[in-house]
Amino acid sequence: MDFALDEIDQEIAGLARTFVDREIVPHIRDWDRAESVDISIVGRLEELGFLGLGIAEEYGGTPSSFQAYAAVMEELGRGDNSIRGIVSVSLGLVAKSIASHGTEEQRSHWLPRLTSGEALGCFGLTEPDSGSDPGSLRTRARRDGDDWVLDGEKMFITNGTWAAVALLFARTSDEGGRGVTAFLVPTDVPGFTARSIEGKLGLRGQATAALSLEGVRVPDSARLGDLGRGLPIALEALTKGRISVAASSVGVAQAALDVALGYATERRQFGGPIAAKQLVQELLADSAVEIDAARLLTRRAAWGVDQGTALRALSLHVSMAKLAASEAAVAVTNRCLQVLGGYGFIDEFPLGKYLRDARVLTLYEGTSQIQKLIIGRELTGLNAM
Repeated sequence: MDFALDEIDQEIAGLARTFVDREIVPHIRDWDRAESVDISIVGRLEELGFLGLGIAEEYGGTPSSFQAYAAVMEELGRGDNSIRGIVSVSLGLVAKSIASHGTEEQRSHWLPRLTSGEALGCFGLTEPDSGSDPGSLRTRARRDGDDWVLDGEKMFITNGTWAAVALLFARTSDEGGRGVTAFLVPTDVPGFTARSIEGKLGLRGQATAALSLEGVRVPDSARLGDLGRGLPIALEALTKGRISVAASSVGVAQAALDVALGYATERRQFGGPIAAKQLVQELLADSAVEIDAARLLTRRAAWGVDQGTALRALSLHVSMAKLAASEAAVAVTNRCLQVLGGYGFIDEFPLGKYLRDARVLTLYEGTSQIQKLIIGRELTGLNAM
């Protein structure tokens, strides 16, 4: 296995690294305090081609490998996971689903708008009573002539108040997971409302929303994929999306370690830098090992996408990466905060933000417990009881 990026992909990753250092890192404290990032950053993401990574050039995309996409997600996660979420949802979950399952009319209409930043997308799967079990979702879509009428609620939707299009999953029959269909719904249609969710522990700068659909009417041409095939579309998107979460987990952990290393070499106590103290070195060493292990697992999963690995076979490596990286992010950020002592507890340094942001990475796009169930199932061939 060769996880090395080729020359073009290295340039893309390097561009992301420079962009993060210059245009994201200086603002993260202000965005966190304001609970909103500067939406103009979307224009810069478009200028650099980050909103179209892996999408065909004819739709305004930027040719790249999935490994390059993961590398960019790592860099954005190193800067601010609120920014990374904009890209990984609008591009990774929505645009890539349209590219894979949309009609030519849908691709021609939506992809140029999404890759240019003219429009953002959101992914409407989670509901107030349906998270880890998406097959139990309650949002309904009933046929009315040539149209579909949608009613229901969605919860914890990234980009929800900014999106121009929502990839929504609704029940079109009572056949469990086989009764779910995907729809591309413009967010300006009558009956569609988005309410901002405030007071979040982490990802405070990200636009997270609750969506309400009351008699939302869309034509059958808004249906993405075949009737009753919405859940496979969602699960395919989430499987690959978990690589983005894993990569961003590596990024935020690396950011925390970088801050802790800088502080430990400068902070002097007991006659020398605290970096010379054995227990501080232990905290730093454990963090470095966990980050490298998580990064390699993530690169293996991204490499598998580029190799065309079947989704079922890919899911084992993806879940291993997502589990290891997200849990490492929490452990590393907490450990590095300890290195800073009292300074880690105030936002003069970003360790508190990193820890708060890392915590949600173990929850969304499949909790750590769900990843363990997937890994166990793939190892044993048996569903857990």
